[in-house]
Amino acid sequence: MDYSNNKIISIYDEVCTNHKNYKNTPVNKRIVKLKELKKNILEHRNEIKNALYDDFGKNSSEVDLTEIFPVISEINHCINNIKKWAKRKYVKTPITLLGSKSYIEYEAKGVILIITPWNFPINLTFVSLISAVAANNSVIIKPSEITNKTSLIIKKIIELTYKPNNVSVILGGVDTASNLLKLKFDHILFIGSPSIGKVVMKSAAKNLSSITLELGGKSPTIIDRDCNLKNAAKKITWSKFINNGQVCISPDYVLIHENQKKKFIQYVIKNIIKLYTEESIKSSSYCRIVNRNHFKRIKELIDNAKLNGGNILYGGNTIEGKNFIEPTIIENISENSKIYNEEIFGPILPIFTYKNINDSISFINKKEKPLALYIFSDNKKNIKKILNETSSGGVCINHSTLHYSNYNLPFGGIGNSGFGKCHGKYGFKEFSNQKSILKQFTSFSPTDMLVPPYNRFKQGLIDIIIKYF
Repeated sequence: MDYSNNKIISIYDEVCTNHKNYKNTPVNKRIVKLKELKKNILEHRNEIKNALYDDFGKNSSEVDLTEIFPVISEINHCINNIKKWAKRKYVKTPITLLGSKSYIEYEAKGVILIITPWNFPINLTFVSLISAVAANNSVIIKPSEITNKTSLIIKKIIELTYKPNNVSVILGGVDTASNLLKLKFDHILFIGSPSIGKVVMKSAAKNLSSITLELGGKSPTIIDRDCNLKNAAKKITWSKFINNGQVCISPDYVLIHENQKKKFIQYVIKNIIKLYTEESIKSSSYCRIVNRNHFKRIKELIDNAKLNGGNILYGGNTIEGKNFIEPTIIENISENSKIYNEEIFGPILPIFTYKNINDSISFINKKEKPLALYIFSDNKKNIKKILNETSSGGVCINHSTLHYSNYNLPFGGIGNSGFGKCHGKYGFKEFSNQKSILKQFTSFSPTDMLVPPYNRFKQGLIDIIIKYF
C-alpha cells in the first residue's frame, strides 16, 4: 500500500515542525524510551516470527538469532553507554589560545529518513532507529514493501513506543520512496543495493543532506593453504546459506588453492547435508527466496553460468511456485557469466582457484571494494599481506559474517559498498553533529596582540608562532 504524496507531506511536516520538542530530550528520558522499545519488541516476538515466516519461510529460531537478538543486544548496549557517548568531551587547547577552553557537544542532526531492506527487516530497521533516537533525532522510516507483513509489525511496534510526530513509519513501494526522497532531510540512511544507493545519493545531494549508505557487493572468501580446511568449510557453509544466502555480507564466492578444492567441496557438501539434510526442500531450517522476482533473478544466474560453461558440483534444483532454490556449488565460472560480476544474494557458492596468494589478491582487487572480506588462515604473514593489499568495509578472520554481531566494531562499507558507520557509539556519532565549541574565559587573549595594524613587532611574534608552535 503506497501512501499518497499528500499523506507523506503531511507526516513529514508534522515531524519537522515538532522536532524542536524532541531534539533536547535528556539522556534519562531517551533511556526510558529505549526500554519501552525493547519491551514492545519482546512482547511482539511471536508476531514477528509469524510475519517473517509468512514473508519468506524464515525459521523461528533463526528469527531469534538474526533478527531479535541483535536488536535487543544493541538496545542494551546503548542503554548502558549512552550517558558516556552523549557527555560533553573536553579537548586540549593550544597555548596560542591561552585563556580559553575547548569541547565537543553532540547534538541531533535533525529529521532523519531511514530506508531499510527486506532481508533482515527487524534487525536493520530497529538497529538503525536505535542509533538515530539515541542521538535525539526525529525519524521517518520506510521499511521494505517486499516483506509487507513484517513491515506492518514494525509500524505497530513503533506506534506503541513513539509519538507519530517524533518517529513515524510510512509504508509503500518505489513510488513512496521516490516521493520521500524529494523532501529535505537532515540525514538519510539507506540500506540496499549499490544501484539504488546512487539514486538515493543523487537525491540527497540536491539538499546537501548528509548520508549513510550500507550497500553490498561481492564479498570474497580467501582460503589459505595453511588453515584448518574442515573448520573453514563448516563456517563458510553456515554463513553462506543462512537466510537462503540473502545477506549483504554473505560470502559471495570462494578463492581456494587448486590442490585443496576437491577436499573443500566434499566438506561443504557434508555440512550442507548436516544443516539442511539431503532434501533441503523439506528442511524447516532452510527458508525461501523472498519473492518470485528474486527467484527468477537467481535462477537466471545459475542458467547463465551453465550456458557459459559453469559446472554445478552440488544442488542447482529449483521450484518456482515455492521460490525454492537448493544450496548450490558451482565451478568453472566464465568472466562472461553474470554471476562473475553481479552480487548473488542467494544460495549459490561459486568456487575459484588460485596458484599462489598473490593471484587471489589480484582477483579481489580487480573488482569493486567489497562490504566484507573473509580470510581463513593460520599463517600470520599471509593474513597481514591480504589485509595490507586489499580494501574492504570489514574483515573477519577464521570465521564469517560475525564481525557484524560485535556492536563495539563500526559496521559499514567503502566505495561501492557504501560509506558511513553504524552500531554502538559509531551509530550514535553517525547521527550526531559533533559541535565544536571554544569558550574564552579571560578578557585577554594572545590573539589580541596579532590584530592590525601590523608592524615589525607583531610580525616577529607571528614568526615565533610559526616556528615554535
